[in-house]
Parts: sequence; structure tokens; C-alpha cells
Amino acid sequence: MAQAIGQQTGAAATVRGYVVGQPTATSTVLRANFPNDYALALADTAGQSNTGQMLYVQISSGYRSAWGLKTNPGLLGRQIEVTGPLSAYFAHPGLTSPTGFAFAGAQPTTSTGPTTSTSAGPTSTSNGGGPGEYDSTYYKSAIGRTGPALKAELHSIIKSQTKLSYDQVWDALKATDQDPAKPDNVILLYSGRSQSKNGNGGNPNDWNREHVWAKSHGDFGTATGPGTDLHHLRPEDVSVNADRGNKDFDQGGSPANEAPGSYTDSDSWEPRNEVKGDVARMIFYMAVRYEGGDGFANLEINDNVNNGSNPYQGRLSVLRQWNAQDPPDAFEKRRNQVIYETYQRNRNPFIDHPEWVSSIWG
Repeated sequence: MAQAIGQQTGAAATVRGYVVGQPTATSTVLRANFPNDYALALADTAGQSNTGQMLYVQISSGYRSAWGLKTNPGLLGRQIEVTGPLSAYFAHPGLTSPTGFAFAGAQPTTSTGPTTSTSAGPTSTSNGGGPGEYDSTYYKSAIGRTGPALKAELHSIIKSQTKLSYDQVWDALKATDQDPAKPDNVILLYSGRSQSKNGNGGNPNDWNREHVWAKSHGDFGTATGPGTDLHHLRPEDVSVNADRGNKDFDQGGSPANEAPGSYTDSDSWEPRNEVKGDVARMIFYMAVRYEGGDGFANLEINDNVNNGSNPYQGRLSVLRQWNAQDPPDAFEKRRNQVIYETYQRNRNPFIDHPEWVSSIWG
């Protein structure tokens, strides 16, 4: 378990451990009254209570009926094996997007076949790819394509969406960005603060609607379309939102006020580590979704800062790095699902397939 906790690189591994509860926050693991079937925690001993010695395991939809603790509370204390990429979950060492579950010593139940790694430690295999839940339906026409052809096909898929007004975005963000540990709160993107859903507005310490792709980059404002697209709109503290302004994304600068772990200078903004990948994948989504149709500018990513009112966002090299270093976590995946099921009926393909970033942008 210690090896898995220490190697959160996104490499695939099969990990063996005892089910010790259900994680609901970075340092909270429930041992009873499980609220859902979305996650479980593993440890080397069945009685472990130190969350620092646990691995948090996401349970994707295909495995919940058999391996979720709300449905199967008898799993508590059982030793199991889980296969999947080692990457953070609830901002805690974890295993996400699993491809197989089994009781210790049994053959894994998996849709892609067992990996060659064992519980002795992770192997170095490619992160990402593989069959996804929507590959045979939503993404069917994109599977197998690469480069410009993939980008064009994804645009064709995701441009079909239900559009919201800017006022409707307030209530939508209360659902998409709900704090999993405090359902009456939302999580603010850059500051990471959990704040009351009702604390939105324009006053100091309220939260408002942050356009991750700055709305001046392409001059689309708050018009229905890119200005109201939930896939790049997030709750943020009013002051932090103003500090970020329309700056491009890059590394470095001085610590940002009220946003621990974020940095800024005169022409760029660096978000905290926990959401670097989230930010990158929102930018990649916008560059594919808005290609000059709908009466709006063709949004593109370049490797510059100071893009001003041009329909560009940077830096590409840094955003690619952030996508790789911070793979999609449970919060980001849930958000994508809520937008798809409840609001826009389209998905961010780079959350479902982060490896498509490299295929399109090299």
C-alpha cells in the first residue's frame, strides 16, 4: 500500500488491500451509513484508521452495484484487488477509473482484461486511452481518429448542446460544483474554499462566475454560447476572480491573494496544483467546441501570454503539462456528468479521454 500511495504517477497497477470504509473528503472515511456507491478506501490492515495510510479508490459506474459499500456493506473488512491508474482522488493518494475488481486471489472482473502488474507494485504503462463508458455511443464516430481529424469530429459531436442564459448559470454552478462533503456548499476553483451556495453575488468574499477561458479573449462576453458554457465556468471568490482577470495561464509569479497555491504576475495566472489539469481540459474543450460557428470567434490555443482580446489562450506547452500531471479526479468527472445529464447534454471529451490532448496538440 505504501508503494501505491507513493507512486501517484497515473501508471496502471493492481493493488491489494482491505476495505476500511468510504472516503467522502481528503481526511474523512466513513465506516457506516455509506451515502452512495462511488468510492472505497483500502489499507494494509482491516482495522486501519489513519487516512494517511489508506488508498482512496474511485468506483466507476459499471462496478458500483457489485463493489459499492452502500449496496454491499459486507465488503467492509474484506481483502480485495483493484486494477487501474494510480492518481489522486479527493486530493488524496488514490486509484481512479478502475478497470478491474476482485476478491484477493480471484480473477479480476474487468472489461479490458487484467493488467500484467501485481500487488507487489505498479508497472510503468501508458496513462489514459482504453475503452470508455461513452465510446460506443457518444464518441463512436471519433474513436480511431487522430490529429486534425479527431479535433474536427469531436467538434461535430460536442457542438450539439442545450444553451443556458447567464442568469441560469448561477443555479447550475450550485449543482455542478457542489462540495461532496458539504452539499450546501460549492468548491471555489482557484482558492479551493468551500462556501455556501447562497453566498454568491458581487460583494467582497461572495463567489461569482469565473470564465476560465477569459471572455475578452475572443470578445464573447456573457452572450449565450461561449459566455454561458458550463464546461469552462466555475465558482470563484469575487476578489480572486478580479485578480485573475483575463490573464493567460503560465507558471510562476507571486502568491495570489486569497488563493493558496496559486501564483500570478502581470500577464499570467498559475492555479493551485489540484486543479491545474481541470483548467487545462476546460481550455482544450473551448478550443474544440468553438470553431468560428454560432456567430462567435474561432477560439485557439497558442504558446503565448498577453493575448489580449484576440481569440487565443495560452500557454499551450504549459497546459499540456498540466493535463498530464493532474489527471481527472472524481470531482471533475462528476461535474462533467452533471453538465451532460442535467444541463447541456454535451461532454468535455478531454475529461473522458485526457490522452486526446496529445493526439490533437502533439
